[in-house]
Amino acid sequence: MRSESDVTVCPARNVRGSVSLPGDKSISHRYAMLAALADGPSRLANYSTGADCASTLGCLRSLGVKWERKDGAESVIEVQGSGLAFAAPSEVLDCGNSGSTMRMLSGIAAGQQFSSEMAGDKSLSRRPMERVIVPLTAMGAKIASQNGCPPLCITGAQLTGINYKMPVASAQVKTCLLFAGLLADSETCIEEPLRTRDHGEVALRAFGAQLDRKGNEMRIRGGQRLRGIEARVPGDLSSAAFFLCAAALFPGSQLTITNLLMNPTRARLLDILAQMGLRISVTQLEEVHGELVGTLQVEGGRLKGATIAGADTAALIDEIPVLAAIAPYTEPGIEVRDAKELRVKESDRIASLATNLRTMGAQVEELQDGLKIPGGQSLHGAKLESFGDHRIAMAFSIAALRAQGDTMIHGSECAAISYPAFFSTLEALVER
Repeated sequence: MRSESDVTVCPARNVRGSVSLPGDKSISHRYAMLAALADGPSRLANYSTGADCASTLGCLRSLGVKWERKDGAESVIEVQGSGLAFAAPSEVLDCGNSGSTMRMLSGIAAGQQFSSEMAGDKSLSRRPMERVIVPLTAMGAKIASQNGCPPLCITGAQLTGINYKMPVASAQVKTCLLFAGLLADSETCIEEPLRTRDHGEVALRAFGAQLDRKGNEMRIRGGQRLRGIEARVPGDLSSAAFFLCAAALFPGSQLTITNLLMNPTRARLLDILAQMGLRISVTQLEEVHGELVGTLQVEGGRLKGATIAGADTAALIDEIPVLAAIAPYTEPGIEVRDAKELRVKESDRIASLATNLRTMGAQVEELQDGLKIPGGQSLHGAKLESFGDHRIAMAFSIAALRAQGDTMIHGSECAAISYPAFFSTLEALVER
């Protein structure tokens, strides 16, 4: 029973089947932006079907980049590169709900010889952008904002390379500065406090750029030309997290995920789930354009708990919602620390998780920077809010599979931000 904005999830007895997921969001964003900056055409197969990555394509079109979507069984985008220079937009660059689009594309807009305005929806308009405004201003761009939040009015300039020590670990900010560094007149050096996802560095190399990494420090020389590529985007590991956690809920479940991203800076999720009792094996592992891709076969077992803190929190920032949603079913529970960044995502994810878990009857301790969720609990079906947050909507559809009674999630259409076919894919894998 579904309306446009509500989905009802019934309890399941098992999860079984095989699934191939839409292209990884993080890689899709970066490939599209670099294909736009490259000389010559690029062909990107299995490009993310999510609304966020469509926002990136929309902004690129407004900047004069020519691209088209090819019909067929797989989502294919063909991009005609514009070189390092774009055309001045005649309209506001609409980033929709996508913080990734705004943060990373601002690094490119800052190095153009024109002004542009980047805006988004209500949720994005509340999200902090100081992390990109400060270093891009230091490189020579002028950026006006609403107290550090969107919309951003960017006056581009010939950028100058800087040495920048990032105060907070963020793969999006790092990528923004690497893209800006590519357009600068000298070398840019970026140091991150913790190792974050390296999709920006890997993608830059795939398109022909040279950059050096030493520990947590990266250097990129400005003015390098990029070349177009032909690539298939690996399946999204953050989307896989929901199905992996669904399988973890049921001893004896069996799930195969093909063409899945296995990037070491993202695969910490697999280590954590293995520690929690999910039996995981990887086959057909290969490297494609610098990214590891493989097939994952998993079986459910007895579900143990975990503590997620420090570097693990940074590595699992997108997967924490679904891990927290299944925490009551673990032994002895899950504790999340050092996750203050979750309070400034599409929703305040710490508060959203606590609210929905309590509505389902769970005991939860909400911390300033995380959550403590005891294990060994039973949850009951309930009417829940998505809070307009795709990861909250999807996380609680997984928690609902082991609840007693049906669960209705209001505002479930927000799942289309990252994965429009999520609920139908989940339904095809559960046994009742």
